[in-house]
Amino acid sequence: MSTNLNIVVIEDHDALRDVTVAALAGHGHKVIGLECAEALYERKDIEWIDLMIIDLNLPGEGGLSLTQRIRNVYPNIGIIIVSANNLAEHKRLGYDSGADIYLTKPTSLDELSSAVNALARRLKQSHKTNTSSPQICLRSLTLQGSGMVVQISQHEASALIAFMRAADHRLESWQLLELMGSHGSEYTKASLEVAIVRLRKKLVQVGAAPHPIRAIRNYGYQLCEELGLAD
Repeated sequence: MSTNLNIVVIEDHDALRDVTVAALAGHGHKVIGLECAEALYERKDIEWIDLMIIDLNLPGEGGLSLTQRIRNVYPNIGIIIVSANNLAEHKRLGYDSGADIYLTKPTSLDELSSAVNALARRLKQSHKTNTSSPQICLRSLTLQGSGMVVQISQHEASALIAFMRAADHRLESWQLLELMGSHGSEYTKASLEVAIVRLRKKLVQVGAAPHPIRAIRNYGYQLCEELGLAD
């Protein structure tokens, strides 16, 4: 297959996750394996996701909740649910949450690879973005919209992606401090506010509403603007 994808596998069974990651990487894909949904929010090096493989029975946030939220944030990526539950009602819930394909465990690596290939063809032929909202281009590190292109830093891009992935698009101050390359002190918290003000201005330049990131007292910040990912 000529289409190589950026794939995230979320599976809490260590051996199964390792085998799946190795098999897909052997087909030329760039694959990252994570043990839970929460680990996805903590990773700073995941910039672009084409496809996610999600186990339903995860510790912490469950697979259905994660699938629904990922589908809302990334409407055009491929999502494969893998579950030991083969009841029709559970499959319906999986598809209703946003899955493209629901596979029942035990799933052979050949079957999983075929499902990935099928989604790869769909992604290659019909990948679209919602160009009515500001777009993040991770390859060029720019924000795009309203006829404007604004340069952003790697730290700013990481923060915006983390906002998009987070529940209710909220991040605590300590999370943002780490994403922005700082660590917790009064000085760096003040610096964080300056960085957020700068990022707000950049978002407004590309068509965002006047207050695209709002402060949450004694917590952190929330992204209030819908963003898309540009090719």
